[in-house]
Amino acid sequence: MLDFSRYHDAVRYMEGLSNIASGPDYMKSRPHDPSIYIKRMQWFLDLIGNPERGFKYIHITGTAGKGTVASMIHRSLIMDHKKAGLFTSPFVTTSIEKIQVGDLYIAPDEFADIVKAMKPKIDQAFAKCPWGGPSYFERFLAIALIYFKKLQCQWVVLEVGCGGRYDATNVIPAPIISAITNIDYDHTHILGKTLTKIARDKAGIIKKGSKFFTTETRPRLRQIMEDICKEQSASYAYVKGGNKELVEAMGFKTADVQLPARFEIVQQKPLVIIDGAHNKAKIRHTAEQLKKLKFNKLHLVFALAANKDRSITNQIPADFIYPTRFSNPERQCMNLGGYTDAHQALDAALKKAGPDDAILITGSFYLAGELRQRWYAEESILNARLSTVYPFLFHR
Repeated sequence: MLDFSRYHDAVRYMEGLSNIASGPDYMKSRPHDPSIYIKRMQWFLDLIGNPERGFKYIHITGTAGKGTVASMIHRSLIMDHKKAGLFTSPFVTTSIEKIQVGDLYIAPDEFADIVKAMKPKIDQAFAKCPWGGPSYFERFLAIALIYFKKLQCQWVVLEVGCGGRYDATNVIPAPIISAITNIDYDHTHILGKTLTKIARDKAGIIKKGSKFFTTETRPRLRQIMEDICKEQSASYAYVKGGNKELVEAMGFKTADVQLPARFEIVQQKPLVIIDGAHNKAKIRHTAEQLKKLKFNKLHLVFALAANKDRSITNQIPADFIYPTRFSNPERQCMNLGGYTDAHQALDAALKKAGPDDAILITGSFYLAGELRQRWYAEESILNARLSTVYPFLFHR
């Protein structure tokens, strides 16, 4: 096994910067002028040499499914022998999962090298940028763009972090394609408490001359997107169907992708499913996926962030529940009672479950990533630069 100490040091440095006060945080509050987050990202990119320039972009947002769509498009580009980078959010187990070129995540040592080279620029930003130093998400986006530039990518597929209009990824030049998978209630404290406000925020990724696609089914929300497309001289297309149909409508070949912690089956007898669903739309999809499986009793291990609605788990018809928490120190976890140690909650479920039962771990990506390490340890992911071994890699 390789030595990943430099990587772990780099990750600790990147995460530790979050304790520096740098003004209002877009992920926690919505100030009067949220455009400062675009300005802050652009200021930092200007400082590091504008690595965002020179790519053909595909920009994806939506309440659910955006990570899957982004990954499917990226896989299609790779199958078509294009040099393509992929930036997604959030990671499941380890930070390199956010940044990928071709089949593999960024190498841990390359990640550490970029962080080391970027430190003086981060110092300068915290000292001189009118809007404060770059946020955690913005720092990772910068690393991804530097890496994509270094590897001479032609295409870059970007999944937004939150919303669209004021998301850090929206600093990019006009993309070739932008897309909204769907609209539902999530991050309402940031994007607005109505679907109309959320739709307008997400539609902020539509730029002049680009091609726009959506699978959103509600006409009143699609009208908002269509109106913005007209304002931006962008083409508009509504696609009936799901993720696969959306990708095909864009002109890409579709290929099955299994993302970590997206209804991922990691064990049989009992069946263990890890799913990072954390809002109503995603939990609904999880419940639909469960209906396709055969099992006896369902055991639900779940944790929720403090700002979530506890009732979202009511959509899961569990026979036994094991409420717990995740251990990420930067995010508040809802006090659900039950188990304060997520691993003890999982142990209890595994002990009680019969061989024909199913155990579902859901409610939070943090919980999913924490417990997924039972089956896929962080060090093995860092070593392979993969979250799992996919069939399409067997030719390597």
